[in-house]
Amino acid sequence: MSDVIGALKQAIPYVRLYKEKVFVVKVGGRVLQKRDTLEALVEEVCLLHQVGVEIVLVHGGGPQATELSKRLGLEPQIVAGRRVTDAQTLEVAKMVYAGSLSVDLLSAFRAHETRAVGLSGVDGKLLTAKRRHKKLIEPFPGAPKVEVDFGFVGDIESVDPQVLWHILKGDAVPVISPLACDEQGTVFNVNADSIAEAVARALKAEKLIVMTDVDGILKDPKDPFSLVSYADVSEVEALKAEGRLSGGMLPKVDGVIAAIKGGVRRAHIINGTRPGALLTEIFTNAGCGTMIVAKKDVEPTAVPAEAVLA
Repeated sequence: MSDVIGALKQAIPYVRLYKEKVFVVKVGGRVLQKRDTLEALVEEVCLLHQVGVEIVLVHGGGPQATELSKRLGLEPQIVAGRRVTDAQTLEVAKMVYAGSLSVDLLSAFRAHETRAVGLSGVDGKLLTAKRRHKKLIEPFPGAPKVEVDFGFVGDIESVDPQVLWHILKGDAVPVISPLACDEQGTVFNVNADSIAEAVARALKAEKLIVMTDVDGILKDPKDPFSLVSYADVSEVEALKAEGRLSGGMLPKVDGVIAAIKGGVRRAHIINGTRPGALLTEIFTNAGCGTMIVAKKDVEPTAVPAEAVLA
């Protein structure tokens, strides 16, 4: 009982500080592969909603799309971690992202008696995207570059957050799937990290939280004990320049840096497969992942005094 009371006492200042603030939470498809992990995550999001945090949830779904593609006899084409989306693959993306996966998430919110609204970037003109240009890419490090046509993959041009504000002010949680379209109505598959970053900037969010299947940024990817728990943008950019960041971590890091430079106060990269990771990162001093700020020398590491005294 004393542990519970201690945890609550530690959480109270953060609850006061973050009430009515906007958090954008991005959760990767690997985190959502197991139903129990999905439900545990939604339970934590619902708790944040109940204490007054305004939550926007953005989800990926790459592994789920790959699984359905193979079941339908379609071999996914992925180049340097990026999915090529032809017309058939786009249909799979629609079925998985805005279909089965969105419904699974919304049903979990329903079980916790929390209003949630599923939408994609197509809904309410939330996201306007353009077709990604052909690019020269190394299929793997050191390989000769090849020109890749990503097909129906889009890059975000603009965000109109009006529909999100309507949902938030209606005391509900927007759940965004990674699809968007252009002004002519062409639908695109869009990277969920990019969506989360763009939405966080458009909403002037207090936090962008990226939930993946690793503990955060590691100085040495082979050493799980080399976690960087607190860093500013310049330190993260230095790690990237040194080649310490690779694979799926690169777009996540690029997204959180862009979000912070765009006005989001703090960004976090945490392991969403660990029970309680979201609440631990937000409501404890130690956290459990990597927190990134613009500059350490102007950012307090502890809870501001006004939060304690409020």
